[in-house]
Amino acid sequence: MAELYKLPDGWEWKTIDEFATIKSGKRVPKSKKLLDDVTPYPYIRVTDFSDNGTVDTSDIKYISEDIYQQIKNYTITDEDIYISVAGTIGKTGIIPSELNGANLTENAVKIVFDNSKYDKNFIFNFTNSITFMEQIGLATKTVAMPKLAIKRLKEVFIPLPSLEEQKRIVSKLDTLFEKIDKSISLHQKNIDEANVFMASVLNDVFVELEERYEKEELNEIVIFGGKNISTLEYPNLIYFSLEDIEAQTGRILNFKTVNKAGVRGTAVKFDENVVLYSKLRPYLNKVIVPNLVGCSTTELVVLKPKDKLDKYFLASYLRSSNIVNFLNNDSMGAKMPRTNMKTFRNLELPLPPLQTQQKVVTYLDEISQKMDKIKQIQKEKMQSLKALKASILDKAFRGEL
Repeated sequence: MAELYKLPDGWEWKTIDEFATIKSGKRVPKSKKLLDDVTPYPYIRVTDFSDNGTVDTSDIKYISEDIYQQIKNYTITDEDIYISVAGTIGKTGIIPSELNGANLTENAVKIVFDNSKYDKNFIFNFTNSITFMEQIGLATKTVAMPKLAIKRLKEVFIPLPSLEEQKRIVSKLDTLFEKIDKSISLHQKNIDEANVFMASVLNDVFVELEERYEKEELNEIVIFGGKNISTLEYPNLIYFSLEDIEAQTGRILNFKTVNKAGVRGTAVKFDENVVLYSKLRPYLNKVIVPNLVGCSTTELVVLKPKDKLDKYFLASYLRSSNIVNFLNNDSMGAKMPRTNMKTFRNLELPLPPLQTQQKVVTYLDEISQKMDKIKQIQKEKMQSLKALKASILDKAFRGEL
């Protein structure tokens, strides 16, 4: 082969196919469902793969014994490495020992090899390297693409030193990454504290307003459903769904333009002067001020403020943690929580004069902008640390660590 780059003496390039076997997972049979109730047979999905190379066990699903007997040959052990190959591509990791022998989704594969000859953590670390990602066709660690072919994985070249050297490199990486991850965690803590502070400011503002002004029910000061937009007046509309919304912030990340024929009858249409509220998990309690004429999924509640209510004031009120917690505690449905709309409609909002509302919004915006600057600085530092990790990985697999 033409070397990807020159290796130190004692190292060699091997394809995954030369030292390992790649095996697919298996979907549950048609008409069968995964279970929330615990059985001896856990089933690992791609959504369970965490970003730190292991499995998030907080929402593990299970299968019954009869299904297990049908797909029992498609399990994974804690000596293997998993790779997601459909949907979200390229998530890799090692399962925790308590999931040893769990069934694996059809959207992932496992790499099986002799752990007495190859260090699994060395192989796992390589799957986070730029060299690996480039060979499987990813510009970043995880992107959406139709399918990652097993054939392509088999042809991936890995630089391999002796087992002793693999273990030494893993130990060095663990030491360096532990320090970097601690720094990343500190920056994340600063971001979290900025969010907590902003939430505290929001609550303090509305507590003070409640003491000074009369409250009115939401149902009385907004029009639910907004305005029925005419597709003759607006032949093309912006459309977005819940999947286009950032779950953490409620920002619209993606949207598309649809014409009259592309607007489904069940879509909600709205003008510029609305607030959108998401009533369904995992976007529950997210508040959006789109500032555009558009349409969206019916899981979003359209709130059109009447003349005496500022839309940004309304959005701030709905984002305050007191209201979010109140609505969460009263949500309906255990498996798929959703807002109790009767409670939502009856929310009581302090209603100062419109000019006062706008002054409150300006004040909150100033605080929010300062917090956003703090968070942006922290995010940039985190990105620099992640870039440092990538650089260290590159050196490690060139034999320079």
